[in-house]
Amino acid sequence: MSEDIAGEVAVVGAGIVGLAIAFHLQSEGRRVRLVERGGIAEGASRGNAGAFAFADILPLASPGMLRQAPKWLLDPLGPLSIPPAYLPTIAPWLLRFWRASLPDRYRHSIVAQGEIMRVASSAMDAMVRDAELGNHVRNEGNLRLYESEAEFRASLPGWDAKASERIPFEHVSGGRLAELQPGLSPRFIAGTLTPHWQTVDDPYHFALALFDKVMARGAAISHGEVVAVEPDEAGVRIRLANGETLDAAQAVISGGAWSRPLALKLGDAIPLETERGYNTTLPPGAFDVKRQLTFGGHGFVVTPLSTGIRVGGAAELAGLKRPPNFKRSEAMLAKAATFLPGLKTEGGTQWMGFRPSLPDSLPVIGRSTASPRVFYAFGHGHLGLTQSAGTGRLVADLITGRAPPISLGPFRPDRF
Repeated sequence: MSEDIAGEVAVVGAGIVGLAIAFHLQSEGRRVRLVERGGIAEGASRGNAGAFAFADILPLASPGMLRQAPKWLLDPLGPLSIPPAYLPTIAPWLLRFWRASLPDRYRHSIVAQGEIMRVASSAMDAMVRDAELGNHVRNEGNLRLYESEAEFRASLPGWDAKASERIPFEHVSGGRLAELQPGLSPRFIAGTLTPHWQTVDDPYHFALALFDKVMARGAAISHGEVVAVEPDEAGVRIRLANGETLDAAQAVISGGAWSRPLALKLGDAIPLETERGYNTTLPPGAFDVKRQLTFGGHGFVVTPLSTGIRVGGAAELAGLKRPPNFKRSEAMLAKAATFLPGLKTEGGTQWMGFRPSLPDSLPVIGRSTASPRVFYAFGHGHLGLTQSAGTGRLVADLITGRAPPISLGPFRPDRF
């Protein structure tokens, strides 16, 4: 039997992006129903690196990435891997990824990413204030580390691109480097501090606190796997795998890595791929990490959280169905132990999550071609937490008919 929720906006997906969309819609006076296939924030929102990475405007598809990719792909436990059996499936996505790395498209993505990051930063400040989440946010910055002068020099064009987008940073070495992170291996000869980079005490706790605020403001929630979103002249019908249906005035598909089949049923073939991330969270006190550390040459970060020290990252393009390969977590942890001598590696908890990634590293934000009643907000890759509030702001603008603060052309669902 259909449950009458006409007048509500149904938000498909209760990860951090869906929760931020719900919060912003409520701020516009809209009633919201969350529809979630699993637990609240149990996907990529639970085990990510916990950063508001507003300075991270460089697309994954870059000339530098393509130069390193062949070497990385030869190492099954390296920063980037694709299981050979998955290559035929992902080949069309890889072709788009290569095209996105061409100089004109790469620069276009940087500019678009810079614009949405400015919206995301402002919107996150407002959401943290209005939802009373300030006790979860830390302002310690990020320190990117280099093992050689050549590696540091190779990073400079990227920093020049960030400077053009007015992102502050500081190159450091010697005593300043040791001050920012005592106990580093001497193999690291330089670093770059991004001072305005923020982290949260724990991304899962942050998401649950936002969920509590959304529910306290009157949101409803339905649990079940959405198999179809069907718009008509009167509204939108949400069909669940268990046979139930829900009716809404409008719907936002924000289901992360599980969004692609719903869009495809609406006629929008969006090339969403699953970039699987791995980590190990060590107990508190495993090392005195002063701020998030990025080991860019190895594709992972170390983040100090209230719940421990999280060592993770890398990219495994392998879809939703293959079992986890936790040897990747073990390889990163072994490297971290050499980079941070004295790191206590015992007692850690391993995790794997699905990042919803598009070839140009830009999310899809906009209306479905099937109906003006259906909106998309997914494909944020590594930046779901970072861009969650900004996406919420932009979706609320679209639904209320207000002009968004930036052009949404680069994020159009039909750009592919």
